[in-house]
Amino acid sequence: MESIWDTLRSISSVGMANAFRTIRYALQRDRSDRRHRRMKRPSHIIKPGKLNNYDPIESGARFNFADAKLEVKFLAPDLVRITWEPGPLPPPYALEKTDWVVVDIEARNRGTSYGVGTSQFEVLVSEDGDLKYLDPDGNLLREERPPSRRGDSWSIQVDMTPDEHIYGLGDRSAPLNLRNGSYRMWNSDPGGSFGPGDDPLYLNIPTYLSLHSRGCTLVFYENSFDGTIKIESQMEIAFSGGALRYYLMVGTPTQLLERYTELTGRPGLPPRWALGYHQSRWGYKSEQMVREVVAGFKDHALPLSVIHLDIDYMDGYRVFTVDSECFPDLTGLAQELETQGIKMVTILDPGVKHDAQFDVYSKGLAEDVFCKHPDGKTTYGLVWPGWCAFPDFTRAETRAWWGSYYRRLLDIGVAGFWHDMNEPAAFAAWGDCTLPLNTRHDLDGREGDHGQAHNLYGLLMNRSGYEALRKFHPDRRPWIVSRSGWAGVQRYAWHWTGDVESTWQSLRMTISMILNLGLSGIPFVGPDIGGFSGSPNAELYVRWFQLATFLPFFRTHSSVHTSRREPWTFGEPYLTILREFLTIRYKLLPYLYTLAWYANQYGQPLVRPLFWYDVKDRGLWGIDDAFLLGENLLVAPILEESASSRKLVLPRGNWYNFWDDTLLRGPGEVELDASLERIPLLVSAGCVLPMDKDDALELHIYPPVEDPGRSLLYSDEGDGYGDSRSDFFELTREGDKVDLQWVKEGQYPFPYSTIEIHMHGPQVTRVHVDEQEVPYKDNRICVHMFNQIRFQVRG
Repeated sequence: MESIWDTLRSISSVGMANAFRTIRYALQRDRSDRRHRRMKRPSHIIKPGKLNNYDPIESGARFNFADAKLEVKFLAPDLVRITWEPGPLPPPYALEKTDWVVVDIEARNRGTSYGVGTSQFEVLVSEDGDLKYLDPDGNLLREERPPSRRGDSWSIQVDMTPDEHIYGLGDRSAPLNLRNGSYRMWNSDPGGSFGPGDDPLYLNIPTYLSLHSRGCTLVFYENSFDGTIKIESQMEIAFSGGALRYYLMVGTPTQLLERYTELTGRPGLPPRWALGYHQSRWGYKSEQMVREVVAGFKDHALPLSVIHLDIDYMDGYRVFTVDSECFPDLTGLAQELETQGIKMVTILDPGVKHDAQFDVYSKGLAEDVFCKHPDGKTTYGLVWPGWCAFPDFTRAETRAWWGSYYRRLLDIGVAGFWHDMNEPAAFAAWGDCTLPLNTRHDLDGREGDHGQAHNLYGLLMNRSGYEALRKFHPDRRPWIVSRSGWAGVQRYAWHWTGDVESTWQSLRMTISMILNLGLSGIPFVGPDIGGFSGSPNAELYVRWFQLATFLPFFRTHSSVHTSRREPWTFGEPYLTILREFLTIRYKLLPYLYTLAWYANQYGQPLVRPLFWYDVKDRGLWGIDDAFLLGENLLVAPILEESASSRKLVLPRGNWYNFWDDTLLRGPGEVELDASLERIPLLVSAGCVLPMDKDDALELHIYPPVEDPGRSLLYSDEGDGYGDSRSDFFELTREGDKVDLQWVKEGQYPFPYSTIEIHMHGPQVTRVHVDEQEVPYKDNRICVHMFNQIRFQVRG
């Protein structure tokens, strides 16, 4: 935990006056929180008691216990909603879909319990409130003990099998399998740096996936109050307020994420530029410095898609302003970058400086948009500009008011936005660095306090920004990356893993963090390459960069207190290595863009655990040092200093080594070379891997060994909402013949003038394109449109 003096040092860059104000703010917050807690003193523990009666309802049943009410309602054959009351029901901010068709159910009395079920599973409710979930064969999938209530809080215990693995819960600096840990459900700023084991972090999602020998389930607790999920021999879930409402679904991981994101929403398809490389640093203090950075990328032949501006560009850290001395022509800079194919992204914090001469603040007061104390006075917290008011994003009028200011930066030429400090965070010398718990929130007419609204704050700030971008630029896709949020935030924003330490341990932890976020419904994620809060040496930076090459959000960012880390600062041979991996990233854009489309359509994460396609292989359940990028790439980063090789647990199937086309057969364990210039990268047999090469499309064929393969290439304009196309490439192999069939769908014109086709693995002896023989030279053929290609191969 960060000490008082660590906190003071972390904000000393904005003056010692602010540092000592953190003590004042902490004292004020503690005083408010003590009063708030006295009003919520816990009473004795209350169980549901005995079941009095039950009534059938549409798609479910309602149960009346002596001291609680339970509703079991199926929203789909594989999805049930459980609600224990009393307690206020949650505002539906997390939900995208609330209107579900009626589900055919079967209800029956089972003696001492009552069953409600579908063709997919059944819920058994006992006389004392115990719930059992059974598969169609009557096997037990899950058992919940009767919940208990103490004051406003609810808690419930869930039995666990010895082999059960738990994944998800949003931002967690923990292993992939969250078993044997306790996790707080409270979005928190850890204070400028975090490492393995620190909890909680910026983005908690009360959603987890459970995998055990009996089956696979996903549970989402729709409760935004402060809570804890403790996972040991039993799982204990507790929330400090609200009704105990949760959704349980059954199926494979693919089916579970598809259903969960149907419920909470799927991400928009991002603009294609967002999948390129992003360069950022707290400390790009002027237009001249930004130009020098951009020129460095050009001089060193390094591709660049996005430049991020941290709080340095603002006038005194006031939100929606520009420092006219250091950035006298931000419009001109944005236009200059645009001509080079580089987008500009600017940071926004929710705190609005307490300054009567600042129009955002004065208009906010006039329109009554800021959070308040119970006595009606504005709540102030200490952030970068000093004392700040905080918009109440739980009010529709506030979201519209805040969103109106995005036009200022859009008109300058800003292409995307970076939402920071939106847990919300406030500087305090000790304790919880956020607003007082008694701060009032509108909750769109429901009204509540910060205990309920805190976790919703970042989600609704992102919603405000997203809706503004859709309004002001309806022909462009919004792009926002956010530090905080809640369930459903994937509809509005990407996420990065925050202020991680620059250590080898944190590099390793990055994989499990990204995987667990993906299993929480957040598919577009990445770390600060090299870590935020330290100065990595060249080897650590290169290894981190190699990992990040294969993650959705590909950005270098760091603290102002660290050494510069533009790629050329490390010198050779590191610069050449970094250039090669940048090149690979840009060549893979067609594949990454197709995966982004899959996430948009089906909610599947781009980065997937090795068990994704083979949940029966228990040896894969805990693997958190490698991952799948989509269906066809297996990435095994180097996570130890001075390593020149590593072991890898292979999933079932056949895999080609990306670097030398060696064929590996899984399941099993292999040892792979990994000089500093390489990391183990495997390609699944039976796939066609699309790659960019200037105006040409490269199709890399990795022929099937056994089963046929089918690969998709999705294309459109790269932004906007116009026509699209889907190109399916089907591979079959019979003896010495490999056939490639091309099936075309969609109205968008094929965007490539030439197609280069490369065969990997066997040696090609003859090629026929639409029954016409063509020469195969330099391990490739060049064609235009075709329907079928037959390769005759040897080996």
